[in-house]
Amino acid sequence: MRIDESSVIWSTPERERAGRELIVLLHGYGSHEGDLFALAPVLPLDAVVASLRAPLAEGPGFAWWSLADQVPGEPAADEADAAAASVLAWIDAQGHESVSVIGFSQGAAVALELLRLAPTRPRRTVALSGFVASASHPGDAELAAVCPAVFWGRGTDDTVIPADAVARTERWLPAHAEATIRVYEHLPHAVSRAELSDVTAFLR
Repeated sequence: MRIDESSVIWSTPERERAGRELIVLLHGYGSHEGDLFALAPVLPLDAVVASLRAPLAEGPGFAWWSLADQVPGEPAADEADAAAASVLAWIDAQGHESVSVIGFSQGAAVALELLRLAPTRPRRTVALSGFVASASHPGDAELAAVCPAVFWGRGTDDTVIPADAVARTERWLPAHAEATIRVYEHLPHAVSRAELSDVTAFLR
């Protein structure tokens, strides 16, 4: 599983990227790299933003792992790790010292799984309307020791993410990260203006 370099949307020409923080955007299931790129104008102006396309064609767009024959909110461990490893390999190939990752829905699950593989790699992680893929992982002990900064935002009216996955994340996240948790009243499976304001403050 690899990221298609030709599909990546960048906010900045290659000649202007060196020495700047990289913010990586990971879209949700059935979406595409253009979806979250709409966030770029509200993100820190001194950062380079790159929006990735998930490797699998599924649904109306692309997916980080297939939902076929899976319980919603409970991906197979090897598939979640493979998705996160593909993002990590792409990030390492870019050569940026400072990296933050923002994921939405399934992309948020990938962002959290990436921390389990490389807890010191992302400077900050933002998980929007997402969940942690499993209750435990071989990398969790090291992750808890590092305790990286993570923002988790979700809406009270989100009917897409199963309640069990939300509850699992509520238990797991404070034990493994310096967690900023925000719950937005009446927000469905989406990102609100208030949430974007909180994300921008967190990244800065």
